[in-house]
Amino acid sequence: MKAVVNTQYGPPEVLHLMDVEKPTPKKNELLIKIHATTVNRTDCGFRDPQYFIVRLVGGLFRPKKKILGSEFAGVVEEIGNDVKAFKQGDSVFGLSTINFGAHAEYICIAEEKSIGLKPVNMSYNEAAAICDGAFLALSNIKKIDFKAGIKILVNGASGSIGSAAMQLAIYFGAEVTAVCNTGSLELMKSLGATEVIDFTNEDFTKRDNQVFDVIIDAVGKSSFFKCKKLLKPKGLYFSSELGYLSQNIYLALLTPLLGGKKVLFPIPKDTKEDILFFKKIIEEGKYKAIIDRIYRLEQIVEATKYVETGQKTGNVVINME
Repeated sequence: MKAVVNTQYGPPEVLHLMDVEKPTPKKNELLIKIHATTVNRTDCGFRDPQYFIVRLVGGLFRPKKKILGSEFAGVVEEIGNDVKAFKQGDSVFGLSTINFGAHAEYICIAEEKSIGLKPVNMSYNEAAAICDGAFLALSNIKKIDFKAGIKILVNGASGSIGSAAMQLAIYFGAEVTAVCNTGSLELMKSLGATEVIDFTNEDFTKRDNQVFDVIIDAVGKSSFFKCKKLLKPKGLYFSSELGYLSQNIYLALLTPLLGGKKVLFPIPKDTKEDILFFKKIIEEGKYKAIIDRIYRLEQIVEATKYVETGQKTGNVVINME
């Protein structure tokens, strides 16, 4: 099968399209023919680690996983003898967060892992563009008490994690202020944002007439200290990045002890239950896939370079067909 392989850390050019052995499913696994996958921040972070902790997980000197790609949508081509919940021909979508492997024509996934039947009202491209941003956002959303009138600000609301956080927060009843670039203002309104702030014209951290119950920095470009004055006395701050000198880890340990405004930094863990929840709200019409660009597998370097500009809106999809 065709797959994108990287045997060393480095820039996008370390990615190479190659012929590799097609995987064989174990007794509890599905062999999935991938129709669509994505390039996301997780892929980029493991291809060229900026944090030492990533190397501890992914390989100290060279990558343990030679094929990246964590999101997929496709068709079950073969099942192991013990598989009960799926059959050949099922359209599925899901995540392979630790093992990666989705930048390829085929992938094997255990049926109990983060996989479900594809939403009936989505294409393969759309279904592939759901799970990574949504599960990372949901790890924060789960920590929030959604009382009546709760107000949440999402910085980087037009990105994969940000657009997911905004839609999930709205689903659970929050009023959401979205911070994004000029080109995404109308999109944020269409998704249900109560207010939008164009960061190219205004620094939201300098506002002095608004306070929020929760601030989610989905791009990791602000900080708790810059946002603290915008939080209510018991307000929560989340970030998608470790922050300067990994401060968000230490603040997550310290601030809850002080009884006031808190930094929370939950460790994300994807589950099958998450995937089934995403399927449910998608089929209810309460959640949409946001796709910026679609590339072919042989364009993986170009797609990766675009993701690393930090300018994408939603998701960058790799179509395998």
